[in-house]
Amino acid sequence: MPNLLVVHGGAPTAVLNATLYGVLQAARESGQVERTYGACGGTQAVLEERFFDFSDCPESKLKLLLQTPGSVIGSSRYPVQPEDYQKMVEVLKRRDIRYVFFNGGNGTMDACGRLYAACKGTSIRVVGIPKTIDNDIAMTDHAPGYGSAARYMAATVREVAEDIRSLPIHVCVLEAMGRNAGWIAASSALARDSGSGPDLIYLPERPFRETEFLEDVQRIYTQKGAALVVVSEGLTDETGASIVPPIFQSGRSVYYGDVSAHLAGIVIRKLGIKARSEKPGICGRASIAWQSPVDRAEAVEAGRQAVQRALQGSSGVMVGFSRKPGSEYAVTVEEFPLEQVMLLERKMPDAFINDRGNDVTDAFVQWCRPLIGGEFPAYFCRN
Repeated sequence: MPNLLVVHGGAPTAVLNATLYGVLQAARESGQVERTYGACGGTQAVLEERFFDFSDCPESKLKLLLQTPGSVIGSSRYPVQPEDYQKMVEVLKRRDIRYVFFNGGNGTMDACGRLYAACKGTSIRVVGIPKTIDNDIAMTDHAPGYGSAARYMAATVREVAEDIRSLPIHVCVLEAMGRNAGWIAASSALARDSGSGPDLIYLPERPFRETEFLEDVQRIYTQKGAALVVVSEGLTDETGASIVPPIFQSGRSVYYGDVSAHLAGIVIRKLGIKARSEKPGICGRASIAWQSPVDRAEAVEAGRQAVQRALQGSSGVMVGFSRKPGSEYAVTVEEFPLEQVMLLERKMPDAFINDRGNDVTDAFVQWCRPLIGGEFPAYFCRN
């Protein structure tokens, strides 16, 4: 029987290992796979044949993947060169690996598609599995990893809101990850389900206008004596330039300057109001404490479906989710051609952003709420 390989790409999540669990379980149950390997360090590990063999791991140990953050096999942002893909094909043939799964975001799906092209004419099947907290992968309704990141953001903002309401003396600017898409920052709106939440939300899908920002903050501060503002790390001005220049960039990997500190400084200097910045950063990227049970279950299913479809002959596709119509949340797993996914960013649609560009709409909240996996504990209220 042939072997199977899983490759992780890009940043880890709270459910990346859950998808790996789904892959391993489906492979075992199929009876059509001899050895199940994980590439220990992303695409570079494939070239160097650094593989971990999961085949003999007991089920009791594999189940720990469901509650393990990050990536147990490691990931990478290795810049694959055109000639590397043929080298990968040679490794796969030598190790009798017929089924290859790339689990990652936009860049990983690009590498997945290029490997698929290099494998044409062979018996090797290549399938992509979406993964990103940024939720910016094309075609799929949402990506595994986002629901947990959204749950963390909503829970964190909910708690910060209570802190500020307890001592309303300043403006707090909290910065969310997300690069060029505002999905994570937007999820902070779900904190309002308990009555407290962000007063303003700014997303990279709209040009950031400093004058309007200061007007909004002053208005909220005058009303409440404090304000909680959530901003995306990828905010840009009307020219498309970042409001804070990136401190480092390598290819698609961008390390932004401190947007929250920059904006808190503007509030202090131009409004004369005490302000502070908060930046959870990677604290919420792979948080098991706030892992969404819906996200975890869907991550496992994505892995299982990828294997089942590869065994049935699928290749050159990414599995993803389509949301069923109706009031009850449900999804189906579909296949999407990799060329429709590779390096394509999916941003927040206009219907999810208010006219002023300083908040999200009810349509977004209704879309996002099922993904975080249930309500938060109730708070005491004096009313």
